[in-house]
Amino acid sequence: MDKYKIDYRPNYDPAAVQYMRDELTAVGFKELLTIDQVDQALGQSGQTVLLVVNSVCGCAAGSARPGVALALQHVTIPDQLVTVFAGMDKKVVEYVRQKFLTQYVPSSPLFAIFRDGNIEFIMERKDLVNKTPEQIAESLRRAFDAICSRSGPSISPEKYAQLRNVVKCSSHLPKYQDN
Repeated sequence: MDKYKIDYRPNYDPAAVQYMRDELTAVGFKELLTIDQVDQALGQSGQTVLLVVNSVCGCAAGSARPGVALALQHVTIPDQLVTVFAGMDKKVVEYVRQKFLTQYVPSSPLFAIFRDGNIEFIMERKDLVNKTPEQIAESLRRAFDAICSRSGPSISPEKYAQLRNVVKCSSHLPKYQDN
């Protein structure tokens, strides 16, 4: 018998957080929904990979997602953009934390740039709180310049200008319900 019973159900109604997923996929992120996808993306050799641990928290909505979207308008960006969603895709996030982020306290949101499977840069929640999207974007752009070589932006300036960030407190989101 399992000593620990882990509940991998999402915390929130998936439809209620879809726009939070869409904010990242609209600027070029691929969602990692399986452990195999995580291993394939983060174990890449010869490539830079930006991982975003997405979140429903206020700093994710108010600054982190808008900040990373702005940063990806830069002239230099990572080769790959991938994301996992804390509180929603629990098994995958737990795997990322246990295999790739072992030296860090679990944090969401979180940005990490990997090269050859190793972390080259990280911004944890503590680095994001009380920062504006512009401050976050500037930190990311400096990291992109130091680590990455792919030409940006990730989407055209015209598409970027059409983006709308939705800032909603997680306390107002409906919880996940078993049907």
